[in-house]
Amino acid sequence: MNFFTLGKTLLSTSLFVFLSFPVHCAHAETAEERGLAIFMEADKRDEGFGDYTANMTMTLKNKQGKESTRRIRSKTLEVQGDGDKSLSIFDTPRDVKGTAFLSFSHKKGDDEQWLYLPALKRVKRINSRNKSGSFMGSEFAYEDIASQEVEKYTYRFLREEEYNEKPCYVVESYPVDKKNSGYTKRISWLDTDEYRLLKVEFYDRKKSLLKTLSIHEYQQYLDRYWRADRMSMLNHQTGKSTTLSWDNYSFRTGLTDKDFNSTSLKRVR
Repeated sequence: MNFFTLGKTLLSTSLFVFLSFPVHCAHAETAEERGLAIFMEADKRDEGFGDYTANMTMTLKNKQGKESTRRIRSKTLEVQGDGDKSLSIFDTPRDVKGTAFLSFSHKKGDDEQWLYLPALKRVKRINSRNKSGSFMGSEFAYEDIASQEVEKYTYRFLREEEYNEKPCYVVESYPVDKKNSGYTKRISWLDTDEYRLLKVEFYDRKKSLLKTLSIHEYQQYLDRYWRADRMSMLNHQTGKSTTLSWDNYSFRTGLTDKDFNSTSLKRVR
């Protein structure tokens, strides 16, 4: 699941193909097994999309309410047996125009991420130890915008409750890479009908609530795949927020590995 390239719930775009517990299976007896089963079911329902493109508006708001916006094009490629590949290209405003971000997510080991900065005319590789850093000044961290592979977390089912008038599963997840993650845990709300992610709370290394991601206005594509039109990340500790608004989704456009090449990132248009 990828929060940034999303539409696909935390979005988004990962392959939760790890075990095979049905959510209501009698064998999923422990809270850990049930939590894993819920996230696996969410991913199973999103397998096979192939690729998609979309446009996005990123709105940054500071504590005083002042806003700035950025317009971004994104591409995502589903990779069988591994995490997905994604590419984001900034078109506006002028000071970030031409900036490009490329991410290769992996089921095991560190993800690979590159950022092309046109002002410096160079490609910067993102160190895995810096994945808790802010992405382009937003309230999304680098680890938020990578595909959230199932092997990188452990899970625990907490309860069922309503959120925004929808019955939801509430599941706690913990990063396996505790040393480099900026979080000690996440708490996620997924609706029980479609397994769409509706809310995620992020807790920092001091175990305090840091951010809340709210996901809204899902649309269905190809009679199967759900994508969100809007998601907002609120930082409770700074008062800042970032909202991502999506439009112009297009699936199965024929993207290939050649469209996600770190060596040609400078030439991306």
